[in-house]
Amino acid sequence: MERRSLPFSIFIYASALILGIFVLAPLVWLLIMSISDTNDLTTLPLRWLPQKLDLHRYGEIVSLAENSVGIAFLSALKNSLAVALIASLGALAVAIPAAWSVSRAHGRLNFSLYVVVATYMLPPVALVVPMYFALSAMGALNSVFSLAIVYLSILAPFTTWLLKSNFDHVPAEIEQAAMIDGARLDQILRRITLPLARPALTTAGLFAFLLAWDEFFYALLFTAKDSKTLPVFIADLAGGRVADYGLIATAGVMASLPPVLIGFFLQKSLVSGLTAGGVKG
Repeated sequence: MERRSLPFSIFIYASALILGIFVLAPLVWLLIMSISDTNDLTTLPLRWLPQKLDLHRYGEIVSLAENSVGIAFLSALKNSLAVALIASLGALAVAIPAAWSVSRAHGRLNFSLYVVVATYMLPPVALVVPMYFALSAMGALNSVFSLAIVYLSILAPFTTWLLKSNFDHVPAEIEQAAMIDGARLDQILRRITLPLARPALTTAGLFAFLLAWDEFFYALLFTAKDSKTLPVFIADLAGGRVADYGLIATAGVMASLPPVLIGFFLQKSLVSGLTAGGVKG
């Protein structure tokens, strides 16, 4: 094992500590805001620690009372889950055959992949007008499924690019041997290629889910009332003349739980998919 000098070790740990502070500080402050009394959040100078814990907002945000904030929050939560799941699963369904085809074409289809990925680089405002008119003409505005299709058109190129680089690490000789033995293409993908690339599939699916979960711009323009997602719902909480910052923070904490839990349980596959291909050559 390589021995590191003391100054180098101090530098590594100090850098990790600074990075952790920058990443975790906003989340910690969000949590503190959600359990702080309104007076603590509006007093000058600001009180960084609450004088007493105030947990009533968590009950309010999941309340089932008629016309309550809880009903609107749970509806937005359901919409966000539906949109993110449909978009991420659809992106994987499109990206798996596309990425495999480009990977096995040995460079002949790389140009087409670059062209498709280039559309991912376009700013959202450049696409919103044609998308809006297309959805309006089909009567598909204010629909959770339509929003998921919009996200799918954005996520599919990114997911294809991510999977292609991992499929490149799956030895083509294994697939050729299976083909000689009489395996069909679908059997090769299902029994050989996809199991070897499972960490990459998990990583691509998780990234697609997170991108769809956090997206705000298209959701703001294409949804209304019962089809709003969590980012739009939280923005609505801050849109009034008098905003309850503690309630906004509580909604942010609750909205962050699903992706945090998913990332926690899939962290090993996520790291494997980012640091290696399907197999190590």
